[in-house]
Amino acid sequence: MPEAYGFKGFHRENLPILPPVFTLIPRQVKSGKGYKADPSALAQLKVIEKLFKAAESIIVATDAGREGELIFRFIYEYLGIAKPFERLWISSLTDKAIREGLVQLKSGAEYDNLYYAARARSEADWLVGINATQAVSIAAGYGTYSLGRVQTPTLCMVCSRFWEHKKFTPQPFWQLSLSVKDGDESFRFSSPERYFNKEEATALYEKLKAASQITIETIVRKEAKQEPPLLYDLTTLQKEANSRHRYPAEQILTLAQKLYEKGYITYPRTGSRYISEDVLEEIPALIAFLHDHPVWGIHARNLSVLNARSVNGKKETDHHALLITGKKPIDVFGEEAVIYNMIVGRMLEAFSARCEKDVTTVTALCEGVKFTLKGEIIKEEGWRAILKNSRKKDKEQLEAEERESRENGEGIIIPEWEEGEQLPLCACSLAQGTTKPKPLQIVKFIERKYLVDPFYTLLRIYFFL
Repeated sequence: MPEAYGFKGFHRENLPILPPVFTLIPRQVKSGKGYKADPSALAQLKVIEKLFKAAESIIVATDAGREGELIFRFIYEYLGIAKPFERLWISSLTDKAIREGLVQLKSGAEYDNLYYAARARSEADWLVGINATQAVSIAAGYGTYSLGRVQTPTLCMVCSRFWEHKKFTPQPFWQLSLSVKDGDESFRFSSPERYFNKEEATALYEKLKAASQITIETIVRKEAKQEPPLLYDLTTLQKEANSRHRYPAEQILTLAQKLYEKGYITYPRTGSRYISEDVLEEIPALIAFLHDHPVWGIHARNLSVLNARSVNGKKETDHHALLITGKKPIDVFGEEAVIYNMIVGRMLEAFSARCEKDVTTVTALCEGVKFTLKGEIIKEEGWRAILKNSRKKDKEQLEAEERESRENGEGIIIPEWEEGEQLPLCACSLAQGTTKPKPLQIVKFIERKYLVDPFYTLLRIYFFL
């Protein structure tokens, strides 16, 4: 609070507020027209102080991350403690992980730089928030306008996308398609071109209706290998759970945190989608743990060779990607079960074989207009068998996935046509569509464009999902 440094009220002459040394004070609560130390916080600090003074050394078991480190260091500094301390650094709260972590305690000094980074973040937040809030509020002349290092640019991006979406004017467009017969089967070629001039599109359509054949220009046949998705980090889990189940990001984080605290999944606030070679050694046991599962068991039993796409220790952050722990989830129901099963399914997908397909792309010409046709035949489903057989889908999802499959040509077997071959036309169509605005949801946009550490900055994003 600025009052701790002798600054009361909002006055232009006080700016900028730049304390030479930051003072740590206990959590504050509203009291009349001012603030006072929270009695419950003071009581807890007394308990911690008593324990610290009675101990010969301290084991730090706060969250193994930047903010967890800061919590301990602030308390340690505020209480004026000088006892030596070691760090418990674990990604899981299972009994096994805790015992192993206690055997492999780290020197507290190894995490000094993490603490410095956290403290710099904390002080920067305070400086930007106090000065920007007071400056804008004073300039406005009435009211208080809350600004912040993360809050304000995030809100700016949300508002920019909102206005972009609100001001968007849908534009009609037209697309042409042709159908050809080959034996008893018909095949639909589509023009990739969007025509925004109705007269031009209609004129081409009339010409195509009068045409009798289409000429094959190119045929490209290739084998395609579709790698499995990477393991979940928190942002990807939030994005997919929101897309599939309409859960807001805040709720997903809360559910994941509960699963972690119960010991069923690893640390949820991770920014990595990878694991190290050391963690890979634990995966066979986790797969075996699922062998008797009524939904996942068949996939777990068939998974003998692990795909290593998600294995890269250099891309780990403080914590590896989200995994289950091997503790039987006996008290996981409802929405918690949904999130748990998403993590199980993604783990099985990530370590499964890639999907192998034969892909054929045909381009053809008719009256100077280019058309394309794509066919995909899946030879080995690999990881997609898990996606197809195990995920519960609503009607909207099924329709979207079927539409995507049709657009990708899945299941279409292209005949043995040759380049230059002419095929008889049997139908022609002109379909109208409208352009669509960018989605209001911007978590992926923010993560990709602006954020190095997306989890701290989820501070306010979930309110706009």
